[in-house]
Amino acid sequence: MSDWLPETPRNLAFPTTAYVTLAGADWLASASPHPEGMHMLWAQRPTAPSVLPCGTAFDVIDAPALFGRRMVDRLWSAGPGSGPVAAHRGRILLFATPGTAHRLPALLAWEEWGSAVPPLLCHGSGDAVTVPPLHPRPRKATRGDGGDVGEPTAAGSRWLVAPDVREPWLPGPDVLLWACVRAARSVLGADRETARPHREPAAQGADAALAGG
Repeated sequence: MSDWLPETPRNLAFPTTAYVTLAGADWLASASPHPEGMHMLWAQRPTAPSVLPCGTAFDVIDAPALFGRRMVDRLWSAGPGSGPVAAHRGRILLFATPGTAHRLPALLAWEEWGSAVPPLLCHGSGDAVTVPPLHPRPRKATRGDGGDVGEPTAAGSRWLVAPDVREPWLPGPDVLLWACVRAARSVLGADRETARPHREPAAQGADAALAGG
């Protein structure tokens, strides 16, 4: 349960779990009106993604991959950490307290940095999300790899921080607002640093032209 996922830095301040524990599976199943059925499904297909409803055990904040990674980095480097986090089809899914999907957009609308946050998909009561497999599917060779063609891999759907306890701590709307604002600031700061080297030669050229004139 302590294997590090690919592309995840080995940083003890950012613990990762590749596999869902039995206690974590109990928590995920509790989101379903038929938890026993979910356990039966996972027993039969442990490497397949599954769909769970939001609004009872958790809400999910769905962010673009890069911005979502920045949010998770801020949560672990300077914040309280995160709840379970998954990557799915080029997006980052942050599991949050029920009610967060309703509150976070309102908080962002009042926040002066809110316009710098890319559009987030907030899944709450009445919504459902696809969650990664409990156990990652081993990669199989595809055409061109020199091996047999197998099933598609689950590389686009995997846990970054997998559920490992029956009642995991989940961030609420205030914590995720904090992470959004700091991630947005980091993006704008990087853009300004990138633009500065381009502005300085242009300004020097303008000064030289004025001096020559």
